Amino acid sequence: MNRVGLKLIQSWASYGPRFLPFADVATKELPLSRLLRLSLFQVTVGMALVLLVGTLNRVMIVELDVPASLVGIMISLPLLFAPFRALIGFKSDIHESALGWRRVPFIFRGTMIQFGGLAIMPFALLVLSGGGESARYPIWVGQFGAGIAFLLVGAGLHTVQTIGLALATDLAPTEAQPKVVGLMYVMLLLGMMVSAVTFGASLAHFSPLRLIQVIQACAVITIVLNSVAAWKQEGRHAARRNPIARQPSFKESWDSFAAGGNAVRRLVSVGLGTMGFSMADVLLEPYGGQILHLSVGATTSLTATLAGGGLIGLALASRVLSRGADPFRMASYGASAGIPAFLLVIASASTHEPMLFAIGTLMVGFGAGLFGHGTLTATMNLAPRSQVGLALGAWGASQAVAAGLAIAIGGVLRDLVAAMPLQGNFGPATGYMSVYALEVIVLLCTLVAMAPLIGPNRPRSAHQHEPST
Repeated sequence: MNRVGLKLIQSWASYGPRFLPFADVATKELPLSRLLRLSLFQVTVGMALVLLVGTLNRVMIVELDVPASLVGIMISLPLLFAPFRALIGFKSDIHESALGWRRVPFIFRGTMIQFGGLAIMPFALLVLSGGGESARYPIWVGQFGAGIAFLLVGAGLHTVQTIGLALATDLAPTEAQPKVVGLMYVMLLLGMMVSAVTFGASLAHFSPLRLIQVIQACAVITIVLNSVAAWKQEGRHAARRNPIARQPSFKESWDSFAAGGNAVRRLVSVGLGTMGFSMADVLLEPYGGQILHLSVGATTSLTATLAGGGLIGLALASRVLSRGADPFRMASYGASAGIPAFLLVIASASTHEPMLFAIGTLMVGFGAGLFGHGTLTATMNLAPRSQVGLALGAWGASQAVAAGLAIAIGGVLRDLVAAMPLQGNFGPATGYMSVYALEVIVLLCTLVAMAPLIGPNRPRSAHQHEPST
């Protein structure tokens, strides 16, 4: 790690629990500087998410003139790998390595896969658009190349995030695991915010060459940050080289996990809530560009607004949950906050007021932060120590599959409604508004599904309020 980066991390860590969220998870064996270094893998995941869901969907729809339905399907392709997150987490739980590692080999594999996808992506997108020199190639070449690129990026980021979160949980004491994972997600949102601002500034004056440079820079940054994050984080244990005990099969582990504590209802609730917050992901920036006539830089900055709202939600949820609040109650508050948020986004079309759009976007991020932290905390509280990877993988798979379906549905529904001859007084905005209205309905369904899971709040004892050292 370079000297400047090390000084920044040490300076940040020195502010202590009063000013730095989640700083009270640090211990003598696991200092905050080490946790912050490990969390760099979340920065690369956030960067990839902003690139796919934020920047590229706007560029493909507006600048490259690709149909929104095709964009929605392309962006949902990475999430086809999501169901395998539970299997990947399980494999890392029982991995046998000649070097005595469980998690680190999976992090490096995922990093290389993600790098490969980002290396292919810019050229495939240019062929897909059919403009300039790329017009001499058949359109199916661009579609095939873009599909492969998106799949590789998805496989890589899902692997890195699942195993990175499991490694962070392994390193932390049991009672601090939810806060450690909370810190990881704060870093994810910070990575999204910084990436959104950087991409917006870089693509303010769009050109194909600039797009290639931005995506290739992301590929290099991914390799560097993930390598720094995993360096000397996991100890080498001889027992993992020559395991004696029989390892359970995935089916046995999954059956054991599914049998505990309303696991199916929990995963369904996570999926519904994620779908409610994610259906408009592929449409927020095009909506700002096409309906409110915002520039590429302005719409990309909305992704930073969304991440900022999520950061506020995570910080608030961490404070409240650390005092013994029920995590599913917190998640229900998040779903409830999303309903007026999408109503504000809908209202911005009729008033042509970008400020309403920005406030609604901020509230969407806030509600998603409360919902995500609540469901993640509940997952960690209920996960057996030997099934941390499996539990995190199942939670992540439920989220990612729901998000992929939501993104595809959102893009297709928008195109179908926009193609109808009768669109009322809102014109092209009708397709977008129909998606936002459906999200309100899905969030209401989430509240109904989650109601039986909500338990009583459990106030913490006096000694629990003391931050660990």
